[in-house]
Amino acid sequence: MINDVVKRSEKLLSRVIGENITINTSFSGDEVECMADAAQIEQVLMNLATNARDAMPHGGRLTFGTACAEMDESFIRDHGYGRLGMFALISVSDTGIGMSKETAAKIFEPFFTTKETGKGTGLGLAMAYGIIKQHDGYIDVHSELGEGTTFNIYLPEAKSKGGANATTIESVLSGGTETILVAEDNEKLRKLSEIILKQYGYKVILAEDGEDSIEKFIENQDRIHLVLLDMIMPKKSGKAVYDEIKRIKPNVKVIFVSGYTADRIDKESMVGENVDFLFKPVSPKDLLGKIRDMLTR
Repeated sequence: MINDVVKRSEKLLSRVIGENITINTSFSGDEVECMADAAQIEQVLMNLATNARDAMPHGGRLTFGTACAEMDESFIRDHGYGRLGMFALISVSDTGIGMSKETAAKIFEPFFTTKETGKGTGLGLAMAYGIIKQHDGYIDVHSELGEGTTFNIYLPEAKSKGGANATTIESVLSGGTETILVAEDNEKLRKLSEIILKQYGYKVILAEDGEDSIEKFIENQDRIHLVLLDMIMPKKSGKAVYDEIKRIKPNVKVIFVSGYTADRIDKESMVGENVDFLFKPVSPKDLLGKIRDMLTR
């Protein structure tokens, strides 16, 4: 059920979104069900919530809602898109700074971002758009400067052969018991990674910058199975950290994480069976899948 997906996302986000932002939910009393990949929809909600957080630098309110929506001829005429039928509607609203009509018209374009250089890739909303289109659904945005923003996601209702509502597809996510060093200078992303990894059984060691990463690795090298290494960090870059820990432990397994499309590292110089790459924003599904793949190589 869509309500369950939203509840899981709310629980996770409430621990990392920021104390100055209140999260509210408004669930439909109806059974809101459709055929969808739960992990991918959670990723969309995470991307939208992150966008909302950045739009509320001084705090505010984030609201998730669900409902059943019918796209009839008048809806399609008024909105300029859609097709006849019933849809599950998920709304994500914030009380942030909002955006102009010109910005809203470009918000789903790949690499479009209103953030300063180094603060984001402009891929989060484009990724969300792509996921919803893959589900044969629709996503739109309503916003005004100073009045907040609302994203509406429409997912088509699906009927099974027996006539019953089909439910969300729960992706099978694999965990483990290994120890992972998470090197990430963004406190919220560091905490989010820790929550996800511990939830799936891993032991986690946290490092907040390049020098801290090397110190933590030296202290725990005998029990660290993998390093999740942010590419851009204070005090030493991810590449510099990698070079140092590789000298200490040549067979160390590393996953580089980067949020900068302009800073694509020279992957050719580091390609090998013990190195892999992820690009932000990273969904729990992709993070857990890549880690499990690396650990079993």
